[in-house]
Amino acid sequence: MTAVDLPGARAGRTAAVTSAVWSALGTVRDPELDEPLTDLGFVSRAEVSRAGRAVVRLRLPTYFCAPNFAFLMVADAYDAVSAVPGVREADVALDDHFAADAINRGVAARAGFVASFEGEAVDELDSLRADFVRKAVLAGTDRVCRAVLAAGTDRERLTELTLGDAPESPDRERLRDRRRELGLPCADDDPLLVDPVSGSAVEPANLTRHLGFARLTRTSQEANSGVCRGMLHARYPHSEDREDTR
Repeated sequence: MTAVDLPGARAGRTAAVTSAVWSALGTVRDPELDEPLTDLGFVSRAEVSRAGRAVVRLRLPTYFCAPNFAFLMVADAYDAVSAVPGVREADVALDDHFAADAINRGVAARAGFVASFEGEAVDELDSLRADFVRKAVLAGTDRVCRAVLAAGTDRERLTELTLGDAPESPDRERLRDRRRELGLPCADDDPLLVDPVSGSAVEPANLTRHLGFARLTRTSQEANSGVCRGMLHARYPHSEDREDTR
């Protein structure tokens, strides 16, 4: 007998793939804010046809957001969506941005940032991405240390603790993930405080400076996140009406 592909079954598969696309987009972070695009409201549309063609549209808080940040975001979204089982073709594009045409063409052609902005860009974005992840490590360090201190640990003991000594929490695992991305020590028995560049343990003499830098990085990151959310809402007042077809 020949299997019959019923309309209801096809619709169910399409809905499942669409949901998987949204989940994949949830793993893509704004490089500067270290938050998922889906949480920030940067995904305005994500749908999948029965033929497996995924259409994703992204947006940013302003028309003039830095093109290097935007390129990273669109390229990462393209990679994430393309890897979803059931997606046969990915159409991922940025809307309402001054460099959208160059970014969208470059990402679709897998051309890289330099080739996409020939004559303007002089280097690919790997070092920029690493810089942002280092900032995420510092911000995450502050969040985790605040929980450790709130539990009653003396501040001076922080350089003696391991990552596994910190209370189990999403913040701790997020910090572990960011350290892993950079190849920094991230096991439970590794130091809680490490230099985000070298990975070496922070010495007691450098504790105050390290914690101060971590706190400043976190507050700056969170302030920027608030500004971006406010500007996005002002630009797209009905942003809650995104086309989430899960």
